[in-house]
Parts: sequence; structure tokens; C-alpha cells
Amino acid sequence: MSKLWGGRFEGQTDPLMERFNASIGFDIALWEADIRGSIAYARALHQAGILTKEEQDAIIVGLERIWGEFAEGRFEVKATDEDIHTAVERRLHELIGPVAGKLHTGRSRNDQVVTDVRLYMLDHMETLADGLSGLQETIVRAAESCLDVIMPGYTHLQRAQPVRFSHWLMSYFWQFQRDWERLNDLWRRVDICPLGSAAFAGTAIPIDRKALAEDLGFSEVAQNSIDAVSDRDFILEFLAWGAILGVHLSRLAEDLIIWSTNEFGFVTIADAYSTGSSIMPQKRNPDALELLRAKAGRLSANFARLLTTTKGLPSTYNKDLQEDKEPLFDTVNTLELALPIATGVIRTLRIDPDRMRAAITPDMLATDLAYYLVDKGVPFREAHHVVGQVVRRAEEIGVPISQLPLAELQAISGYFEADVADVWDVEAAVERRRAIGGTAREAVQAQIETAKQILHLEE
Repeated sequence: MSKLWGGRFEGQTDPLMERFNASIGFDIALWEADIRGSIAYARALHQAGILTKEEQDAIIVGLERIWGEFAEGRFEVKATDEDIHTAVERRLHELIGPVAGKLHTGRSRNDQVVTDVRLYMLDHMETLADGLSGLQETIVRAAESCLDVIMPGYTHLQRAQPVRFSHWLMSYFWQFQRDWERLNDLWRRVDICPLGSAAFAGTAIPIDRKALAEDLGFSEVAQNSIDAVSDRDFILEFLAWGAILGVHLSRLAEDLIIWSTNEFGFVTIADAYSTGSSIMPQKRNPDALELLRAKAGRLSANFARLLTTTKGLPSTYNKDLQEDKEPLFDTVNTLELALPIATGVIRTLRIDPDRMRAAITPDMLATDLAYYLVDKGVPFREAHHVVGQVVRRAEEIGVPISQLPLAELQAISGYFEADVADVWDVEAAVERRRAIGGTAREAVQAQIETAKQILHLEE
């Protein structure tokens, strides 16, 4: 079968150019979407009077047969197949003869490919949304199971204040919830049918584009044919979304990598998500988490790659846009693996409450000591300064601030009384954070209940 565009050319294409131009090596991933679009387009051509009923039926039967070949792994790609569209049309011609040539009436690969990409994305966005929800549910269940575990909280990787481990877990629930919301919002900008826009000026065939969109399951029809074939904003948004999600997964991974070291010993990563060393038999490496961390760079690069490609393109379709698919497919494939891996790590994570509690030191309650003074009527800025003096004095005589004698405290401020000893109760310190979003047990339980409502989880 000759090239779809070869009529005005006499000379042969340089074989190197054939390789440079071809996209079949990666856009074959669009085979389902391409065949779905072609079946719907055949019906639209029949409704427009271009195909007879018999021709429509022959084309659809041929396309369904090609679908089966792909599904069973029997489809044979040939050297002349420039892209998935050429491959499908070539095979359709082999199966049903010249009538296959009528399928492309009024259609361009420009509107065909962007339709395929949108159909592909809608399918995979649903899978990714389910994966995100599954990760969120696992986080909620894990947080419920360890409500009474208290650990050091960190800022700047320095011990800061005690928090519930469940509170830390739920911090990632909300990050992933924003990711879910962004993906859900993007859906309506992907769910638009460009088919019938032809090369860029619209089609001269009386295609009922609304009926065609409905046949393919799209909610809307693209309103401008020039924009329809050149728009890649929806892919850019998706890649940006994937990059942000990748960052959240990377940060989760980084926390757990640090806490799984012997120096911390707060958590243990299950064998299913760890590997060993080829030379050091004692090693347990958190490779699943390290790969999650690394994938953030890959996902961010995919977004930057397409953004750079599209930044200076003139109207309307340009071959540069062939470069949209590899970063898209890579982001989809990466996240469809990463989300269940992250879910499995959280589901099988073992925590060591004793190690966490032992890492909490009295100086982490310095802010609570300042609040003690605030309760006595001292302005917070003054209380902060006073506690700074307490910390310095404790360091000078070599004792934890909780063991600084009352006389020493009173020498710094007369507001200190014997009841200052109550400040050093870690559980009480955590329970003081009762405001919405705090780390008190009641506040964390409220977070969990809200999360369960969002996820529509049963008790």
C-alpha cells in the first residue's frame, strides 16, 4: 500500500528519513483508540451518505477483526507502516479491499490522532484516579490503626515538636486529595471531541459532529477546527499534574527512606518492596521508595519536554506535535506502576512505636513551655525570649530543660511555679493541639472521618 500522502511525490524517501519520521514504534499504544474512532467515523460517514450500509458494515467488520488481532498479539507491523493510523488502514485494505479507502473521506490524521490521544487519556485517567483513591484509602486505614503512636515531628530535618504518626500519614492523604481533584478537573478539558475538524479548516463532508462525539462517549465537540488539531494544552496539564503527583510520591518516599535507616529505626519496609546487596548480605535497601523518588525527575522532565516543544509553534498542526506522545505514554506508564507500589509500601509498612517515642526529647516541648508562660499572662514574644534563656541555661549546666531546677527557672522569670512540671508530659503536649488540623487524637480522628466521607468508605 502506498503512503497516505504519496500522490504528489515522485522520488523515494530517504530510508533514514523513514526512520526519523515514523512514530509506529510508540503510537501503536493508541491502537484501541484508533479503531474505536474509525468505527464511529464509519457510522458517521454512512449517516452523511458517503458510505452505503454494506460498505459501513464491511469496514466495521474489518476493523473489529483488526481489533482482535491486536488484542491477541497477532497484528503484524510492517516496515511501510508510518504510524498506527497507516498500519490500521493498510491492514483494513488487505482485509476488505478498496472500500477501505473510503474510511478516510473528510478526515485527516491531524484530527484523527488528537482524537485517539484524548480517548487514550480518558481511559487511563480513570485508572489513575482509581489508583490514587486506593492509595488514599490505604493511608486512612493505616492512620486509623496507629492513632496512639507519637513520634518526633521535624522541620529542616531537625526535631521540632511531637506529633501523632497518624497525623503525618494524613498529611499525605491531603496532598493526594489535591492531586485527585486536579485530575478530576482536567477531565472536562480532555473530554472534547476534535474529530471532524479535518486537517485544520473543518470538513466539507456533512458529518454530524455532535452525534459522532456522542458515539465516542465525548461530552463536548471542539468549537474551532484550528484550535482542535493544534491544542495540546490538555496533555501539558496532564503532564504537569503527573509531575506534581510525582513530587508528592517522592516526598513520601524520602520520609520513609530516612526513617527506615538504623539511625532512626522508626519503620521497616516489607521484603516485598526491598532488595539486597550483591556484596553485603546484611543490607535491606528501600529500592521501591528510591525509585519512587527518582521517578519525580522523570515525570517533571516529561512536562518540561513537551512545554519546550510547543512554546514557539505557529498555527496550526506541525510535525513537532508528534513529540507529544512519548512523554504522555511514559507518564501514564510510570504512574500506573508507581501508585500501586506506593500503596503496597504503606499497606505493609511496619512501625516501631517505642523507637519513635524514645526519640522525643524534652527540648521538643520548649514551645509548650512558652505557652505555659502565656497562660500566666506573659506576651508570647516575651515568653519566647524567656524560654530561649531557659534553653541556654540548661545547656550551660548540662541538663535537659525538663530537669532544670525550679530555682533556676525562677531566677530567669518569676512566672515559673511548681506546676511547670506538668509541661513535660508528652501526651498532654500533643493533646493541646486540639484545633482543626491539629495533632491531638480528637483532631486526627476528625481528619480521618472527613477523609472517609470523601472516599465514601464504610465504617
